[in-house]
Amino acid sequence: VEEGGRDKTPVQPPAAAPRRRRQEVKWQGVEDAGDKDKKQELSEEEKQLRDELEMLKDTSLYRPEIFENVAPGENKHFAAAIISVLAMAVSGERECLRYQPVGSQKELASWGHEYVRHLAGEVAKEWQELDDAEEVQQEPLLTLVKEIIPYNMAHNAEHEACNLLKEIEQVDMLEKDIDENSHTKVCLYLTSYVSDVPESENSALLRCALGFSCFPEVLRLASMLNDTEMVEDIFTSCKDVVVRKQMAFMLGRHGVFLELREDVQEYEHLAEIVSSVPLNSNFLALAQEPDIMEPKVPEDICKTHLENTRFGGSGSQVDSARMNLASSFVNGFVNAAFGQDKLLTDDGNKWLYKKKDHGTSSADASLGMILLWDVDSGFTQTDKYLYSCEDYIKSGALLACGTVNSGIRNECDPALGLNTMKRSSIFGLGLAYAGSNHEDVLTLLLPVMGDSTSSMEVAGGTALVSGMMAVGSCNADVTSTILQTIMEKSEAELKVTYTRWLPLGLGLNHLGKGEAIKAILAALEVASEPFRSFADTLADVCAYAGSGNVLKVQQLLHICSEHVDSKKEEEDEDKKEKKDKDKKETPGVAFLGIAFIAMGETGAEMALRTSALALITVSNPQLNILDTLSKFSHDADPEVSYNSIFAMGMVGSGTNNARLVVMLHQLAQYHAKDPNHLFMMRLAQGLAHLGKGTLTLCPYHSDRQLMSPVAVAGLFTVLVSFLDPRTLVTFDEDLWPLPVSVCVDQAVDVVGQAGKPKIITGIQTHTTPVLLAQAERAELATEEFLPVTPVLEGSVILRKNPNYDL
Repeated sequence: VEEGGRDKTPVQPPAAAPRRRRQEVKWQGVEDAGDKDKKQELSEEEKQLRDELEMLKDTSLYRPEIFENVAPGENKHFAAAIISVLAMAVSGERECLRYQPVGSQKELASWGHEYVRHLAGEVAKEWQELDDAEEVQQEPLLTLVKEIIPYNMAHNAEHEACNLLKEIEQVDMLEKDIDENSHTKVCLYLTSYVSDVPESENSALLRCALGFSCFPEVLRLASMLNDTEMVEDIFTSCKDVVVRKQMAFMLGRHGVFLELREDVQEYEHLAEIVSSVPLNSNFLALAQEPDIMEPKVPEDICKTHLENTRFGGSGSQVDSARMNLASSFVNGFVNAAFGQDKLLTDDGNKWLYKKKDHGTSSADASLGMILLWDVDSGFTQTDKYLYSCEDYIKSGALLACGTVNSGIRNECDPALGLNTMKRSSIFGLGLAYAGSNHEDVLTLLLPVMGDSTSSMEVAGGTALVSGMMAVGSCNADVTSTILQTIMEKSEAELKVTYTRWLPLGLGLNHLGKGEAIKAILAALEVASEPFRSFADTLADVCAYAGSGNVLKVQQLLHICSEHVDSKKEEEDEDKKEKKDKDKKETPGVAFLGIAFIAMGETGAEMALRTSALALITVSNPQLNILDTLSKFSHDADPEVSYNSIFAMGMVGSGTNNARLVVMLHQLAQYHAKDPNHLFMMRLAQGLAHLGKGTLTLCPYHSDRQLMSPVAVAGLFTVLVSFLDPRTLVTFDEDLWPLPVSVCVDQAVDVVGQAGKPKIITGIQTHTTPVLLAQAERAELATEEFLPVTPVLEGSVILRKNPNYDL
């Protein structure tokens, strides 16, 4: 207190809650004492608090907080909405859905995206607990869903709308809410989790996505369904000639051949494209861009002049015939589809006669790889060997003719006329007509298989070839003939090595057909063991190849975990080894089947932890895979080492991967004194340089959305019918080459992302034609042109953008 009695203590601001309560008590005490003078002496702040307390006593001025006691009307709806929002913090009782005022005038959007998402989750849970007969209870939920879906579509939450409708099994409700901005995302999301749902649902999802896409996308989805009739309807219903040409390129790439009517506009152009006739010229045009047309010799790949220095010897000359055969394979792999080399096309006779017996056939057959897809001049160059006096040269020429015609449909059917030597012509026809389901060719082959005088090698080979030709078609004639052949064979005959091709042909005929294989498995029950278990597993694997079916993978893992208790065997040593081998065949097929089922994105990581490293990463040389295989390639067990070396070739096939090339060169020096290891090394080196880096063995294409049945059949049978380039070649509307700038880089998964995210990681710009690596994706660098198909892979037709401003 200063002089004059004036208090200089600073005035403290009133504390909100505590001070208010103290003042309230003080005022009430004054009121009760009846001290009117004290009441009149209240400060302005105290008077304001008193007025607020008086106002709180009037219940007409606020909304009651006890919901049950609130009279029906606007206040009750508002209270319910508030409780519904607050209930997001409460779990287990679905209070959010309970208090949601269905039919309220207030939009769901006003409460925010998180509230709508939480409400959708409770709707899905509530729906799952209702019976199908409870339509009365389903109706309010459907009313709420009809309000949620448009909100999600308008707020970049298309994937949430799809999830909700999938949970309540009402995916068809999407159709009315799809627009130009959302249809691409909806289609991408629906197709992305097809492999994660039961087989009975995946077809429904794909068929739902059919209604949301342009013609090329619809065609791609129909191909995923493996519905030939739908593919034909889609193609014929399109009236745009340019779009038809694009779809013809897509069908040719997938190996689907349509019989077009001659009255169709531009019939000749479309027929050639569907038949893949331009494949050879387009490939050579691609090869001229990076200037890789110059033929290479095996020494350029194997670097033999740098090998064996550590041992100071000539290990590769120990078995010259075998090394020459290996060189033939390397030469065929590296110069595949280029039409010229320095060993066979220059002076074939000189090179051929360096081989013996089957080596001669293989060397002659490798000519077909060099002339791959060149039907016109390819048959001219191989025809001269058909008149040789040596059967081995004739048989090799037949295989070469089949390889040249592989994947190409020619109206003259030149390969069909080469039916001179039984075994070679059978496999030649299989290579030429793989995936065609050609009725005339099957008419020739099936009687050979059913002939009781045919050897098991011929019968088994015919079954395999028939399955390759009818791959994925469930051809009834092929199925019945193979089953009949199996039933007619004795137990001893079914133990011959070639009988493995019978169930393989049966499985390839039902490739990717899933549950359709059940009837076949039931028919195989009459066969004797161990053939029955082997056949059941192999056919089942084929039916679910590439599906990522988790249940099937679990079944196969269970088969792999079964062990043979050798201590209980009473037979002598020879019989014991034979029986153990037979018992181990089924786990071996299961072991392989895990990889084939998990070849797609789904399940590949699980398979990676168990087995089959090469098959799940074909033409995709990942560093960890290469290091693991390289470790096994030094194993003391020769079979493990052989398989690992060949697997390294498969993993790096067609990539020219520098790290793999160094690994293989070092392995060649390590195994320099072993001709068997060195032979496998040559195959792996040839595969790594397949087509000088322009070809791939991977069966997936169209941005990994489609699995080529013929390519998978090739992987199953280790034949050359799966050789296909993964490229991007662009054309104008008249199919003239049109070089444009494209960005190529690693693909990015954009499923479920909001807005318009980039589909690739970087911005490396190239000019078409370009090569695409396994995990790469391309997009146009400018908006000058518009692609007819959204997937830039293979042959793509471009249209001028009318809105492009220079």
